[in-house]
Order: sequence, then structure tokens, then C-alpha cells
Amino acid sequence: MGFFSSLFSKKNSAPVGKPIGVVTHYYGGIGVAIVRFSKNVAVGVKARFKGATTDFTETIKSMQYDHEDISEAKKGQEVGVKVDGKVREGDEVYEA
Repeated sequence: MGFFSSLFSKKNSAPVGKPIGVVTHYYGGIGVAIVRFSKNVAVGVKARFKGATTDFTETIKSMQYDHEDISEAKKGQEVGVKVDGKVREGDEVYEA
């Protein structure tokens, strides 16, 4: 790998597959992404957040719906997910 290609290489070049959700809002002050899931997703699932300037993977540690902790988000449900990295509206979420 050359000097310039190593400088501009992608953070995570693994294939992404089919998205399981999309970020609809982000609260930066508290580090919470609002995600609308397209399938049932439980706490403990490893998720990859990917967008134009976003690309990181982490395990979902907590989710809330209507300010109550939940262990699983249902298909079509919008839930708050605590994230360590910054995400943006429109970023897609994949199962990692």
C-alpha cells in the first residue's frame, strides 16, 4: 500500500450488506441516535453506523422507547440508542 492510499483508505472496508435501520435524529449533547429499525433488533447486537462521513461499529448497549428502557426494538419502531460516535440523519445502520 502506497503512502497516499494509506492516508485516504476507508476506516472500515468490510462489506455492509442490507441495512437494518436508519438514523432519523441525533442528540449530540447526550450521544443518542434515534433509529427507525426495519426489523426486530435486541440490545447486545453489534451494529455498524455508516453514512457519508460516519463509519463505526459498536454493540448496542441500551435502547429506549417513550423514555422507558427496552430490550428489543420492534420492526418500524423509532427508538433512542446510546452511541459513542457521532451520527447524522440519514446514516444507515447495519448488523455487523
